[in-house]
Order: sequence, then structure tokens, then C-alpha cells
Amino acid sequence: MNSRTIAELVFHLGRMASGDRLVEKLTTAQWAVLRYFALANRFSRTPSAFAAFHATTRGTASQTIKSLEKKGYLTRIRSDSDRRSIQLVLTEKARDILANDPFESLVRAADSLPQNMQGHFANALQRMLGDVAGERGKLTFGSCTSCQHLEGDGCNRDEQTTYACGFASEPLLLEELDEICFNFVLGKPLQ
Repeated sequence: MNSRTIAELVFHLGRMASGDRLVEKLTTAQWAVLRYFALANRFSRTPSAFAAFHATTRGTASQTIKSLEKKGYLTRIRSDSDRRSIQLVLTEKARDILANDPFESLVRAADSLPQNMQGHFANALQRMLGDVAGERGKLTFGSCTSCQHLEGDGCNRDEQTTYACGFASEPLLLEELDEICFNFVLGKPLQ
């Protein structure tokens, strides 16, 4: 199989999975916002981080986010440490509607791959993503589990937090390790 065929398949798969019609009266852009905020960690739940992740302008991202706030899917919360910055969080209504996300067909297809193939496939896609992002001057995103900034060994000593983000100098909860991060730098292969 040649490189162009692989690229066409990846592109076509992404387009098909994102849907070409309104589902639950949401556009594909609105679904992308909900998906992002469902997976983003506490350092990455901002309009700017979403714009960078989705490779769109801040203005376009802001308009889509505002439309979801009006529909009751997102809520703004001011940062305790910096009152100028905000975090966006999904409402219960948004969490409920994500069960009908058209993207889930792609998740099921990935889940149907043999277990030993999933890791190799994820690593290949992460590498392709990094190459394209680098060529276009864009950020790559990923989770703590494969990030250079992850500190700690997972051993719980004296009730201490076992992981930390070296970039943010913040402790990390175990459940945060798989969330999407704006400050991600690929450090180790995906599991």
C-alpha cells in the first residue's frame, strides 16, 4: 500500500466519522467542541486550547463555544488562581448527549481491531500527527501517559501523589493521566 492511499484512508475515515448531517441538532463543529471538553484535562479546558487542538481560529472556536453555552451544554468557570482566565466544563446535559455522538462508530471500529494491533496503530497515527503538525507549525496534543512532562513512577509512598506534570508543576490524579493536554510533548510510545 502506498503513502497516498494511507493518507486518503485516514482522511476519509475522519470525515465519515465526524458525520455529514445534524445529529441531535448539533453541527460537526459543535460535536468536536463537546468531544474535546469531555477529554481535556484541567490545564486545557480553554477556548484557546480548543482552537489550537482543532486547528481553527480563536474567533471560530469562540463562536461555536458560545452557541453551545446558549444551548446549555457548556459552563464557564473563572480560575481561582487567575481571575482573568476561564475554564469551560460540560454540563450534565452535554454528558448525556455525548452518548449519541456519531463519532462513537469510529471508537467501536478501533475497538474491534486486535489488541496487539491497537498500540502499533495508535503509535503510527501519533507519529503521522506529529509530522503533519510540525510541518504546519501546529501543536500536537496527547495524554500524560506518553508525555515528556510526566513525572513520578506510580508508586504511592506515604499517601503522596504519585504523578506530577513537570510543565505545570502540579500533582496529577490517576484519572487525569489519559486526558488530552495542551502542553503535551511526545516522550514515549503510546501503550
